[in-house]
Amino acid sequence: MARTDRVKLTDIARAAGVSAPTVSKVLNGRAEVAPETRDRVQEVLRAHNYQRRPSGKQPKAGLVDLVIKELATPWSVEIIRGAEDACREAGIGLVVSAVHSDRVDAQRWLDNLAGRHSDGVLLAVSNLDRAERERLDALGVPLVLIDPIGDPDANIPSIGSTNWAGGLAATEHLVGLGHRRIAMIAGLPNLLCTQARLGGYRAALERAGITPEPELLRFGDHFPPSGQAAALELLDLADPPTAIFAGTDLQAFGAYKALQSRGVRIPDDISVVGFDDLAACDWVTPPLTTVQQRLVDMARMAVQVIIDGGTEPGEPSRIELATSLTIRDSTAPPPAAR
Repeated sequence: MARTDRVKLTDIARAAGVSAPTVSKVLNGRAEVAPETRDRVQEVLRAHNYQRRPSGKQPKAGLVDLVIKELATPWSVEIIRGAEDACREAGIGLVVSAVHSDRVDAQRWLDNLAGRHSDGVLLAVSNLDRAERERLDALGVPLVLIDPIGDPDANIPSIGSTNWAGGLAATEHLVGLGHRRIAMIAGLPNLLCTQARLGGYRAALERAGITPEPELLRFGDHFPPSGQAAALELLDLADPPTAIFAGTDLQAFGAYKALQSRGVRIPDDISVVGFDDLAACDWVTPPLTTVQQRLVDMARMAVQVIIDGGTEPGEPSRIELATSLTIRDSTAPPPAAR
């Protein structure tokens, strides 16, 4: 209870045994928190004399920028929804910008940013080059990364998911069903999330005594066409896989299209697992087994880091939210095991 002026939302979450987004929901009076959890969080808040947004950290203009590479994807919609929810509850505005690989986009965005006195920038699966970062630093605008592309700077707060654990859980689920030839359609190889999910996939195979086979690994760009193309290549192998772990739900949807075009039944002939747990997973046929990552909570927490003024010295700058496997109807034992 000393250092009350420096207690952070993450401290409260740790003491209460809950996630930081849950603490944020309690602070904002949201209904979707169990009564016993709400009581426990409120008790910890009182014990620490937690003061939200102390006067020294009041946003000057009440504005946060969210920069994202692609706007028209289900993943982006969830990130925008989480950021908008958190900003609305905090009484601050949100500006959403699409910055593609074209550096002209980034320069135009920085020009606009300089004129609107933003209180913080959320950079979601996007990147700034060194000159752009230096210009942002010169403006004195705090930066928080959401699902960073590569290894983030230790001095910059970043919010992500336990991607390695998610890849492990997805693959262990398939191994547990009896699959031995398990393919992976991974995302872009330079992305931190891709590397982690691939690492979890390989670890699960090795734990089961299965040697990862290069011919069962394909890379794509996270979108359905790449998943479709990769699945068709896998089907053309002399010994096709009995299961596919797709690095994103969108890639899994592409794999669905490829398998169905060849008359391959899911999961009777080939099982499929995705990653993200987008809303559409319940609506495809069959409903997709997938790894859930808490995209809305990731964005909410990133906004909270801006509101809290960043992380204290000694606090972890990298925060990873837990993933979990959601089992639906797209996985089953391989045909030979039935």
